[in-house]
Amino acid sequence: MSNSPIVKQYSNEYQTEVVDLILSIQQKEYNIPITKEDQPDLYTIEDFYQKGKGNFWIAVYNHKVVGTISLLDIGNNQVALRKMFVDQEFRGAKFKTAGLLLDNAIQWVKENSIKAVYLGTTPQFVAAHRFYEKNGFTSIDLKELPENFPLLQVDKKFYQYSPS
Repeated sequence: MSNSPIVKQYSNEYQTEVVDLILSIQQKEYNIPITKEDQPDLYTIEDFYQKGKGNFWIAVYNHKVVGTISLLDIGNNQVALRKMFVDQEFRGAKFKTAGLLLDNAIQWVKENSIKAVYLGTTPQFVAAHRFYEKNGFTSIDLKELPENFPLLQVDKKFYQYSPS
């Protein structure tokens, strides 16, 4: 048995686990008043994320989804990083789940000649801010986002990553 989660491309068999993981983190851990009805993309992951230069991956440990990450194709060889969530038990140095997920997404970015990755996050995800900055993301202002960036109401802090 591997000591690290395995990152693999999303398929529908994982939909319930993905929805449960994301909602649990949003609602219980961070007290964000968001429901599954507010996130219809979670019920059409293949159609919403896995098209164009976009994709959706999961981290699995002992047959359980412990993390998610996606890239949404927003045109012009640009993507929006969305749905980056890691189960609390699988954060940090022991499992390196977030790093595995992000490395996988960045590899996809490079292989698909994507010019830039943008993301929005909430102010309370301070550990996530540090994580993105440590991994080459630069903080940007709202006005620096491309006009086709899918702005979420909860997002108040924004980042950009440009592959070298």
